[in-house]
Amino acid sequence: MPASTANAAQWCIDALSTCADSRSSPLYTVMTMASALEFSRHAWVIRGQSRSRRAGNWPTWFARNTGEKPMLYLHSVTSSAQLRALSDCTAQRGILCNDSETQPSPWPKGAHPSLPLWLSTDPRCTPYDPASGEEARTIVLAGLRTLYVDGKPGFYYLALHDQESAIAPQALDPEGTIKGMYPVRQPGSVEAVRLLGAGRALAEVLHAAQLLEQEWGITAHVWSCPSYTRLAREAAAAEHWNRLHPLAPRRSCHLRDCLAGSRTPVIAVTGYPQTVVDPLAAHVDTRFVALGAGSVQAAAPNRYWIATLALKALADDGHLDTQKVADALQRYCLK
Repeated sequence: MPASTANAAQWCIDALSTCADSRSSPLYTVMTMASALEFSRHAWVIRGQSRSRRAGNWPTWFARNTGEKPMLYLHSVTSSAQLRALSDCTAQRGILCNDSETQPSPWPKGAHPSLPLWLSTDPRCTPYDPASGEEARTIVLAGLRTLYVDGKPGFYYLALHDQESAIAPQALDPEGTIKGMYPVRQPGSVEAVRLLGAGRALAEVLHAAQLLEQEWGITAHVWSCPSYTRLAREAAAAEHWNRLHPLAPRRSCHLRDCLAGSRTPVIAVTGYPQTVVDPLAAHVDTRFVALGAGSVQAAAPNRYWIATLALKALADDGHLDTQKVADALQRYCLK
């Protein structure tokens, strides 16, 4: 990576390090960061609605610049074909921020189901679904450092929503955010069930934890998972290495490290279709339930479905009377 590019990225990192409100939404935070960089000479800030910076005009626009600079692209693509075209135009580089979730759409999170599948299977893409403005800021800063200071290939993708953070400011774990998972609610030393959530769905997961505690006497620990895809990729890579090196000490992964030491059920929730979370199942050594849009209702599972299916997981493991699951279905009017 040229020194000029690394220096420009470091300038951006320094300028953005305090550019966030701990309770703001991911969309508001990224828009604030973009505004802070837009008129500097150190970064390309491209807004999809700007006529002067449409992809078709890029060849001549970029020709006026002699070196790569950090790119923050704000867009609203809804399909994998659109995102593929956009990533090709950016030469598979930059931090691409999608606010399609904030637009009216018949699709979960404003995106055609093919889009998250493409994100999870493209090895050049590191996708994130931040739940809070602080998570979004942490991910953008990590992208600047990874892509433009360290010079690693690929691009980052952020799904942005406009809902204020449901995470207590003191709960944020920057390192866990980048790795894809960290705890945000651990009310007791011993949990009966573990709930995982990403993006806007995390708010419903936290409400489900409260329901379980207040109405059923079940203690739930909650984890924010900004990137199920990164967790699954690292876990699969560790498993592949272990398979090829049977005599060497086994390698672990962040997912296993976070969930180690307990056999309680794990319920993982996403606002995307369930297929985004399914790959984790092979790397969780306990009962695992993946939930997403279409699992039990057209949209992402609400707090009542999450709580009820947590009860069912406990009942299936023999820790709870199955009658309580039936009671929950009736109490919450679930069909």
